[in-house]
Amino acid sequence: MRSLIGDLLQLRLAEQPEDKLHKQLYNAIRLTILDGSLAPMSRLPPSRDLAQQLGLSRNTVLTVYEQLLAEGYIVSRQGSGTFIAQTLPDSFFSSVEILNSEEDSDLSQAFSLRGQTLLNHSSASPQQWGAFIPGVPDVTAFPHALFSKIQARLSRRPNAQQLTYSCQGGSPDLQLALVDYLRVARSVHCSPDQILITEGIHQAFDLISRMLCNPGDNAWVEEPAYWGIRNILRMNDVRITPVSVDQYGMNPPDPPLSGRPPRLIFVTPSHQYPLGSVMSLERRQRLLALARYSGSWIVEDDYDSEFRFSGQPIPALQGLVRDPPVIYIGTFSKTLYPALRLGYVVLPKAIASALKTAHGELYRGGHLLAQNALAQFITQGHYTAHIRRMRLLYARRRAFLAGLITRYLGEQALGDFNNNAGLHLILNLPLTADDVAIAQAASARGILVRPLSRYYFGTRVHKGLLMGFACVPEEEMERAFLKLLPCIHQACPEMALPTGAE
Repeated sequence: MRSLIGDLLQLRLAEQPEDKLHKQLYNAIRLTILDGSLAPMSRLPPSRDLAQQLGLSRNTVLTVYEQLLAEGYIVSRQGSGTFIAQTLPDSFFSSVEILNSEEDSDLSQAFSLRGQTLLNHSSASPQQWGAFIPGVPDVTAFPHALFSKIQARLSRRPNAQQLTYSCQGGSPDLQLALVDYLRVARSVHCSPDQILITEGIHQAFDLISRMLCNPGDNAWVEEPAYWGIRNILRMNDVRITPVSVDQYGMNPPDPPLSGRPPRLIFVTPSHQYPLGSVMSLERRQRLLALARYSGSWIVEDDYDSEFRFSGQPIPALQGLVRDPPVIYIGTFSKTLYPALRLGYVVLPKAIASALKTAHGELYRGGHLLAQNALAQFITQGHYTAHIRRMRLLYARRRAFLAGLITRYLGEQALGDFNNNAGLHLILNLPLTADDVAIAQAASARGILVRPLSRYYFGTRVHKGLLMGFACVPEEEMERAFLKLLPCIHQACPEMALPTGAE
């Protein structure tokens, strides 16, 4: 069956340089989407029809459709067909002008396969401040004047060791301060020589993946999980096995394991990201037993454990047993501010020295003046005082946002996973909703939310929006929420409350 779209693609194929047929067709469809010739939500011909019209094999068309689907240019609806995505993938960095440049019309030739994979799965938002960006603290509330005074005092007479490369895994003063803080605040048991200071958790994940995994090794990752972990594992050629999460956290199988055991197990047990569940004691004990049995390392990401607004703090998995096979990772990005670029790793004694050596070889640690300033900020009591203040502030903002969601969308929109902790809430959407399209429509209105479906690795996903409340003052929150509301109602009219229900 001939179609106008098929005729258009036939013309575009004639414009493509000589290359493999699937690359020619891929570029033809992608450029036709990017220049607007194929309007959003236009229906593409069935693969069999398009293959017949273009004189190609159906497998070639299916391969191209699958690639475009993976990159977000098209969407597939069971029983309805394949359509152009309503909005183009915000992660793809090239403009039409770059794609059409005479120097390189096929950017895939410029990058390694790993580089192409990273670009196709990139998820970092180009904007990192505003309502309702998840995971960003209120950086304006940090006591900058106090911290600057400490830094200035240390900077007046720095010794030579503070101005050169770090060869001890970071500032000894900060390592010592963290030992005391983590013991009291997180029930983490360690000595200073086990602590490695990193430039955020991404560097920590990268180091661990490089040093403890061979290409092709297996890693268990929560499903859903933080996208940054998956990208780093892909770049290091580590196979990803998603393990389901429920209201009790990651649900690992009982030993003995069938098949190849994981080399690494990534978990967020104190506050699962992004769903928010807390791993039960039974699951923690089972995970530790499994790791010992299989020779695996558990990587515990304790990214925002300080912000629990009711009940007792949840102790870290690392402190549950003696000498656990746990690599504990923390960050100051949530408690202080992200641009500080300081995180820390508590390493098991058996691998601490080797990973510190590798860190120095790969990344050449530094920022010792800032680390020493932070050490004094902690030991003088300013750090815990700041966390207490922010915990009260964030609790108010969380309650305010939860009230907006229930007032305008009903109790069911808050769902089952949101517990009283962390820096974001999940606004639940129907399974039929396109949360990616809703997030992109909100972005056009200046509202920054993230689609929950993008945190899943497999095809069984929940739909929702991650909404950060930490950096949004209450006086701005309702105004921003009312800008988001039409985007939700347009996509999900069934979520609109009856008039007067507010």
